[in-house]
Amino acid sequence: MAQIDVPGYLARIGAKADDSLADLQHAHLLAVPFENLSVHLDEPYSLAPADLCEKVVTRRRGGFCYELNGLFAVLLTELGHRVELRSARPRNGERWGSPLDHLALVVNDDVLVDVGFGAHSTYPLRLDTADDQPDPGGVFRVRPATHGEFEVTHDGEPAYLVEARPYELRDFAAMCWWQSHSPDTHFTRSLVCSRLTESGRVTLSGRKLIETVDGARQESDLDGGAAVLGAYRDRFGIALDRVPQVRAR
Repeated sequence: MAQIDVPGYLARIGAKADDSLADLQHAHLLAVPFENLSVHLDEPYSLAPADLCEKVVTRRRGGFCYELNGLFAVLLTELGHRVELRSARPRNGERWGSPLDHLALVVNDDVLVDVGFGAHSTYPLRLDTADDQPDPGGVFRVRPATHGEFEVTHDGEPAYLVEARPYELRDFAAMCWWQSHSPDTHFTRSLVCSRLTESGRVTLSGRKLIETVDGARQESDLDGGAAVLGAYRDRFGIALDRVPQVRAR
């Protein structure tokens, strides 16, 4: 028996079971937002596949890397792909972040898939070349690093470093808790909800709505809670009964 509602998940992202891996990733990024609203709505986090499916598929919410890539890994596995969960360390100033700071996927041994990093590649990145990989999201490179790791760059800047060994989803639970509770993380200090669109990206950061259309960026400040809730509903398909507020520290 499948761990999740595969037909429901495919319907949620507007995809079919026989779609290519590239089409599945693209469809997911268009449909499911990267968001940290649960942190500021005091909602509990769970990495159990059934709970992730209930949140993303049934309640039509989004999530952050552990949730989105964790659930997408289950879907891809159910569809017959070979999937490894990898720990990645995003670049933080002059340093790489901590182990398990980000969850990315290596699929079928030869591509990197990521639907949980916000603005990143639209399509899978090949692991068998260190050449430039042009993508609608920018120009990416994947190059070997030390200890069997590999580094991903985005438009010439370091994005993250990916470990060589695979992990289980439960291995990320402690870091997921820390990311959603520690005052030292950007997830607890700010609100974000962001989704790829066919012409760019739409992001709601607190009350600021940011739209990029064919490279042109526009920002607008939403006036009042009703406008914020309407933006979550109309632009991201997220129905909320109250406006998320960054928790006081």
